[in-house]
Amino acid sequence: MLKKIELLMDNLNNAIVGKKDVVENVIIALISNGHLLIEDVPGVGKTTLAKALAKSLDLTYKRVQFTPDLTPSDIIGISVFDKDTGSFIFKKGPIFCNIFLADEINRTSPKTQSSLLQAMEEFEVSTENEHFLLERPFLVLATQNPIEYQGTFPLPEAQLDRFFMKISIGYPNKNDEKIILRDYLKLKNLDNIEPVLSKSDLLSITKEVDEIITHDEIIEYIIDIVNTTRNYKSITLGASPRASIDILKASKAKAYLSNRNYVIHDDVKNIVFPVLRHRLVLSAEARLEKKDTDEVINEIIQRINIGARYVK
Repeated sequence: MLKKIELLMDNLNNAIVGKKDVVENVIIALISNGHLLIEDVPGVGKTTLAKALAKSLDLTYKRVQFTPDLTPSDIIGISVFDKDTGSFIFKKGPIFCNIFLADEINRTSPKTQSSLLQAMEEFEVSTENEHFLLERPFLVLATQNPIEYQGTFPLPEAQLDRFFMKISIGYPNKNDEKIILRDYLKLKNLDNIEPVLSKSDLLSITKEVDEIITHDEIIEYIIDIVNTTRNYKSITLGASPRASIDILKASKAKAYLSNRNYVIHDDVKNIVFPVLRHRLVLSAEARLEKKDTDEVINEIIQRINIGARYVK
């Protein structure tokens, strides 16, 4: 299966030039059954990355542009009266797919944002009279612009915690931007991208990731990191137990991509930033000192000594 993962990486690297670390995190989220929040300035390829991932997978895909007038029924669906049967029938909304792209999710109202909560956490959708299970795999890809705040609704902490990872693409360097300018028509159209992973492939890979070995020392290391976020002077809201689980899952996926059947400490260190950065709320003192979340996470990692207790 690693060969197919490599083909998937090639597809995404062809769409987003020079961002191999970003591509790897996207794949880690995918094979961990985790939802992904992509936050960055306009024009760096957030939507292109999401579309390239969808085209690389032989899965159903829906995209919704989140706007202030969007309602929950536009996402979940609505009951309509069928005059032939004399009863109401439920018309499923775009959420009933494998990959759901919520474009500019912070531009819609909190009520509409919250309509995703049950689907993201429980892979289920409930209406007034019916209950539906979403087909697996199910992945929410959400994009948002962190710069333009007018007319936006920041995601609440409870919803941010549902996202497995938060990543940023960032600006390209000079050489990569030269490639983008030369090939922008091909990159925009994504014509060269073909499906490389089927549904059964992805389900098999996620099962293999779940079976990656994690020793007690690694579990304790993850717990130490998360516990420190709950009692750290620069943080007012620490990470939840859900975050601990997501660090473990992401570490397993990182080990899998490294062709190992066990997790090491470096796996945890490499993925803890995208898994935690959107779940922590910095203190007023940290903000006055102009610290960012990644800087505080790095401080925590440096404080935790990997001594004899953690030697594998």
